[in-house]
Amino acid sequence: MSRKFAFVLASLGLAGLAATAQAHHSFAMFDPAKVVTLQGKVKEFRWVNPHVSLFVDVAGPGGQAGVWSVELTSPGNLTRLGWSRQSLKAGDQVSVEVNPLRDGQHGGGFRKATLANGQQLQAHLIDIEKAAAGGH
Repeated sequence: MSRKFAFVLASLGLAGLAATAQAHHSFAMFDPAKVVTLQGKVKEFRWVNPHVSLFVDVAGPGGQAGVWSVELTSPGNLTRLGWSRQSLKAGDQVSVEVNPLRDGQHGGGFRKATLANGQQLQAHLIDIEKAAAGGH
């Protein structure tokens, strides 16, 4: 194998590792000691990698009013738990438990959702307390 070819292979390998490292991030931005329950309507449900996103339009009191951005685990993990891209739809009335962002912005890490018909959606593969403590 030529030196130039070996260098190109090594460079591609390092570039791949860098992309992987950048795609994964910590859950330290969420406060695992706090749980906030959001009551509102689904504004948008994004079924995308690396993390599914839920946007909830909250009309509640106590500084919660506004659109909250909620981060879930990956579509693959949610699929294994029985979710699909149709699990939540714009306009659905929901109650969503989150670990809020530490900086006080309207966002959080998903814990569970309860639909108007009582159906509960959970994502147990995400363990924010463990992730915040440095585990995976």
